[in-house]
Amino acid sequence: MEALIALAIGTLTGCGVYLLLRARTFPVVLGLTLLSYGVNLFLFATGRLVSGQPPVISGAASYADPLPQALVLTAIVIGFAMTVFVIMLSPRARDEFGNDHVDGTAPQAGDAT
Repeated sequence: MEALIALAIGTLTGCGVYLLLRARTFPVVLGLTLLSYGVNLFLFATGRLVSGQPPVISGAASYADPLPQALVLTAIVIGFAMTVFVIMLSPRARDEFGNDHVDGTAPQAGDAT
């Protein structure tokens, strides 16, 4: 199970970083979203994946740590707000600069995008 979680975190992070390095706005938004999903999964996995255990320390031998769950919930809300902000900012930048490149400059004829 740990290998599957590590593979999922690595895949999400790798794809997110790759999309962040693209020159257009929409792949950057997707990259930020995938990267935030990878970080959320990492934070959630740090809370010891157990089922049927109490969320606080009690007389049980093991427990589920509630702090990573609270951090992931907060990160989901912040990530959603950031995604909406960037999506609403991209049409404004397209209108102002005339293209959808992240830096606002159109590529030259020899550049590959």
